[in-house]
Amino acid sequence: MTSALIRAARTAQHRAARAALAVGPHHPLARLLLAAAAMAAAAAWDAGHCVTDLHHSRQ
Repeated sequence: MTSALIRAARTAQHRAARAALAVGPHHPLARLLLAAAAMAAAAAWDAGHCVTDLHHSRQ
């Protein structure tokens, strides 16, 4: 089962990616969402999750 931290990090990453594609990576909103995604990923990492928990390899 996926933990809440991993789900939060994935959601934040998807929102940031969509914003960066829509308005550009230098837009203040995109930068804010990218920072939030980084903090969510760091929280998951600090809780002991691996990068592969967030990014599954393609088969």
